[in-house]
Amino acid sequence: QGSGQVWLSDLTCAGSEQHLGQCPGPTWGDNTCGHGEDAGVVCAGESWTGRSEPFQVRLVDGPHRCAGRVEVSHLGRWGTVCDDTWDLSAARVTCRHLGCGPALSAPGRSRFGPGRGPVWLDQVRCSGEELTLDRCERPGWGEHDCDHAEDAGVVCAGEDRCAQVRVGDGGEGTGEG
Repeated sequence: QGSGQVWLSDLTCAGSEQHLGQCPGPTWGDNTCGHGEDAGVVCAGESWTGRSEPFQVRLVDGPHRCAGRVEVSHLGRWGTVCDDTWDLSAARVTCRHLGCGPALSAPGRSRFGPGRGPVWLDQVRCSGEELTLDRCERPGWGEHDCDHAEDAGVVCAGEDRCAQVRVGDGGEGTGEG
């Protein structure tokens, strides 16, 4: 059981929403639920790519958490994204993934300074509707023709506090929690 305010109740999600805040339902905090009715979720544990690790992205060396050089983790190591074909659609996917609101720009040419380590992604082509960058069209991990002078960046509007969801206290694979 959780503690504190129960924020959502009686949601009727279609499954195409980007976050729970888009699901029809009563006003936030307007419910008669107690923590004995807390909802949970059990995820399959593997992404569509067959990797058991979740896709991780972060923005670094920017003025705040929602702006900076795009870095992704692969095989436990952080690396950068090349700015070839990098555009506002890819920035939109990144901002949504991070809960940072709408994308404002997709600067290239290492606007937030050159990264270090591998260049993990290049030629990323997103429609803007993907859940994560690894679902966008692209060559394989580490396949690139650029260096850190071409690292991609993102500037998002800021934190979208209404879209943040936390999953906690779940027993792995037990279906309980």
